[in-house]
Amino acid sequence: MAALDLFGRRWSLRVLWELRGGPLGFRPLQKQCDDMSSSVLRQRLTELLDALVVHQLPDSRYELTPLGRDACLALGPLVQWSERWAAMLDPQPAHRNSERPADGT
Repeated sequence: MAALDLFGRRWSLRVLWELRGGPLGFRPLQKQCDDMSSSVLRQRLTELLDALVVHQLPDSRYELTPLGRDACLALGPLVQWSERWAAMLDPQPAHRNSERPADGT
């Protein structure tokens, strides 16, 4: 339940997602998170730091800890499920619809 509480907080999973590719500084991370407010990002980073999912490097960038990388791996099946779900909700992506001639053929 504690993990669901942590990851269920607004923006927590997004921060994890953006750090999966490697360390990021505060501003680049904020940019990757659609310019979320700096106060919310600070709060989420503090929570993830306290949970030992993220740590701060000496150069002030943030990166996932081994525990954080494990969390991303654990979320992999959920990502795969969500991709299948999205395909079922919208079986024809928008780019396919735009390729159709105006007469619908």
